[in-house]
Amino acid sequence: MPKRQDLKSILIIGSGPIVIGQACEFDYSGSQALRSLREDGIETILINSNPATIMTDPSMADHVYLLPLTTKSIVQILKEHPQIDAVLPTMGGQTALNLCIEADEKGIWKDFGVEIIGVDIDAINITEDRDKFRLLMEKIGVPMAPQATATSFLKGKEIAQEFGFPLCIRASFTLGGAGASIVYDENEFEEALSRGLEISPIHEVMIDKAMMGWKEFELELLRDDNDNVVIICSIENMDPMGIHTGDSITVAPAMTLSDKTYQKMRDMAIKMMRSIGEFAGGCNVQFAVSPDENEDIIAIEINPRVSRSSALASKATGYPIAKIAAKLATGYTLDELDNQITKSTSALFEPTLDYVIVKIPRWNFDKFEGSDRTLGLQMKAVGEVMGIGRSFQEALHKATQSLEIKRNGIGADGKGYKDYSQIKEKLKFASWDRVFAIYDAIQIGMPLSKIHEITRIDMWFLKQYEELFELEKEISTFKIETLQRDLLLEAKQKGYGDRQIAHMLGCLESEVYKKREELNVNRVYKLVDTCAAEFTAKTPYYYSTFENEIETADGAKMHANESVVSDKKKIIVLGSGPNRIGQGIEFDYCCVHGVLAAAECGYETIMINCNPETVSTDFDTADKLYFEPVFWEHIYDIIKHEKPEGVIVQLGGQTALKLAEKLDRYGIPIIGTSYKALDLAEDRGSFSTLLKNNNIPYPRFGVAETADEALALADKLDFPILVRPSYVLGGQGMKIVINKDELLEHVVDLLRKIPNNKLLLDHYLEGAIEAEADAICDGENVYIIGIMEHIEPCGIHSGDSNATLPAFNLGELVLEQIREYTKTIALALDTVGLINIQFAIKDDKVFIIEANPRASRTVPFIAKAYKEPYVNYATKVMLGEKKVTDFDFNPQLEGFAIKQPVFSFNKFPNVNKKLGPEMKSTGESILFIDSLRDDQFYDLYSRRKMYLSK
Repeated sequence: MPKRQDLKSILIIGSGPIVIGQACEFDYSGSQALRSLREDGIETILINSNPATIMTDPSMADHVYLLPLTTKSIVQILKEHPQIDAVLPTMGGQTALNLCIEADEKGIWKDFGVEIIGVDIDAINITEDRDKFRLLMEKIGVPMAPQATATSFLKGKEIAQEFGFPLCIRASFTLGGAGASIVYDENEFEEALSRGLEISPIHEVMIDKAMMGWKEFELELLRDDNDNVVIICSIENMDPMGIHTGDSITVAPAMTLSDKTYQKMRDMAIKMMRSIGEFAGGCNVQFAVSPDENEDIIAIEINPRVSRSSALASKATGYPIAKIAAKLATGYTLDELDNQITKSTSALFEPTLDYVIVKIPRWNFDKFEGSDRTLGLQMKAVGEVMGIGRSFQEALHKATQSLEIKRNGIGADGKGYKDYSQIKEKLKFASWDRVFAIYDAIQIGMPLSKIHEITRIDMWFLKQYEELFELEKEISTFKIETLQRDLLLEAKQKGYGDRQIAHMLGCLESEVYKKREELNVNRVYKLVDTCAAEFTAKTPYYYSTFENEIETADGAKMHANESVVSDKKKIIVLGSGPNRIGQGIEFDYCCVHGVLAAAECGYETIMINCNPETVSTDFDTADKLYFEPVFWEHIYDIIKHEKPEGVIVQLGGQTALKLAEKLDRYGIPIIGTSYKALDLAEDRGSFSTLLKNNNIPYPRFGVAETADEALALADKLDFPILVRPSYVLGGQGMKIVINKDELLEHVVDLLRKIPNNKLLLDHYLEGAIEAEADAICDGENVYIIGIMEHIEPCGIHSGDSNATLPAFNLGELVLEQIREYTKTIALALDTVGLINIQFAIKDDKVFIIEANPRASRTVPFIAKAYKEPYVNYATKVMLGEKKVTDFDFNPQLEGFAIKQPVFSFNKFPNVNKKLGPEMKSTGESILFIDSLRDDQFYDLYSRRKMYLSK
């Protein structure tokens, strides 16, 4: 059935600010859906309040509304666009679905004659109402764990008495497992029951018999109007039941299922999807399987929308689920659509993977002091990474190398745990480092049977770990000179990094690299080919692996490398890796714009990134995508293979910036601002000399490398003092101290956590106003794209402050100083591209806090507020294609735009929620106001000093 002709204008609801449980995977889905609809000539109208994302770019939809996600905003849009025929709410996560349901209950869609497509409201209600869902599953013969619904404390206690412990409690209609927990006794139960009833918008909880130790699986499905169903991907959680899938290490395809059970699971999933309603689109189904020979299957839940796992499944298979789901919602059937991988077969196919992917979540517990770090039913991760390899072991290593937590992979880096009781504790109470603790347990001799008994992780996975350890043990008996080629090749095929092999052999990483070159153990690149080579794949989407040489008929030896290097001029853009606090989706936005701008300048564009949730890792964003860790060894091999004109580092946040020194040392051109200038801005001593030479004021400061030096400095600087380590992200480890005891405690703590770091001590300007400016510089000319004033006082991290554009309370004298200093610093640092400078203003005098010659967190916000593609312009300046004077800047903003931080404190109930110099927000929204008399501005301003924590 071809596309419906009556759907000419569609409203898409986005997912709003990024919070734990709903991150940029929905930005990716929404962006895909918008592009998909526009391809078919459908007018698109988008509502989303998140300024940091590609999805809200003016180029993504015909009309973009950066408005709060409320029914009031929906009514405003429907009045302005009476031509809207339908709403597609399945691309914006639970937020979009909840808003769609609320608008439906208020009769808004009916009043404006708008049809809901891509989902069936009844289907949502059935899947969210556990009682109805259980009755339906009983009717179609799909088993479930014993469960019941409680709408009161008393009812909950009765259910607990009937089922017995352990029990699983989930709050209805919440996000990312909010309010969910497993309880083992009555005291825990009563507390969890009260919290769940409170947190649920309908004051209802589901109580299930906990299936502890059962294995957990997910299937991603698509269905069209003709009732064709395809299973895009099977995903197995390495962690057993009891840990939220968003916090679980997951593997695709499923590894430990027998074929018979997999077929049974497929049939159940299809039956479930067909039973919940008549709709065309995506669906995610979760199952638990008993860890015995019976492999009994029970259904956990079904989400009739594009889910968090859909982005992962799309990247794992190359099958763009959201893009196809959007087309199915408009009437197409699967057999009418192109297979995006081959371009010659239809979308009615099920991908077959000849590789393995491993997803590991990324947590930020260090930002939430005192938080409960154990993983459970409530999601706590802020992002994720994905590794692709020819084996589980290779993919696991690549994923751990992508996390950016100062580990070089699984084991073999000297950073493991050695204490038996500590390791046992780590295994029992899963947290962010259990993936490493399993290896440590094997290393100290704990039997696999014991590890399995504690963790309930399937023996197959534990044996994979054991094989890795056995290999490390064997390699450790050699020296670099005596290591044989087959062992070195095996270690590389299993994903070990050169750094890890060097650790085993007691030599330098560079020696291992040299040895690899001598023995011809080199990376080869493979296409993500989900047709398992049955058809020719056309996607320029690669991962690396190691293979033995093939000998051709004429006796020549070669490797099968599927990444063919063209003779075009190339630019590599380094991505920002996993989402985390301090480095979120705004840098992905910058990377995507950098890629598009480089393409406009005639370059072949190459993207390197490992974050499966984002638009930068879509296979058709850059000309070539390498889905690889943003980790030196991987990057260097790609650069040697592709030989680009240069590498762009200033768009990928601190992740990419940290690699600038290595690139510079290896003689690889950095596009835009040089490494020397980037380093000068990070080195507080040199930077202050630069400020001094240019007569620019800065707070009195000093650099200390020991506690004694810090105490001596305190006498010169006067309290309060702001203490911060060098080269960190999101204000990590920053604190304001008011006496010597506090100073000593914090300095000792920092030097323990980050050894050999230089600590910066500034005199803290109490009561100062904070402002920041972003600018583009070409080495000669400077254009300031925006000056923002923070509503909160100086001392609260800029990422946690409400920032107002333009400034609302700074006189012309102050603004003139800001403009002059911005231009002077940008030129003095030889900036080519973007720069962000932060200021403290006290008694009308402007002091410099810091300068970052790179894309900042605020650039996307300014671009959206002023409706100008600033990253595009800055990239063209970096490439030397344009000067700042070549652009006709035309910012448009009536009134003010406020960047409002959004926090996820509800995931950590016991954490101190006060704000200070270390960033804690997970996302942001944009608020437009006509004047400073607006109630919302008044409310923000009146609370501005409430949070400052020293």
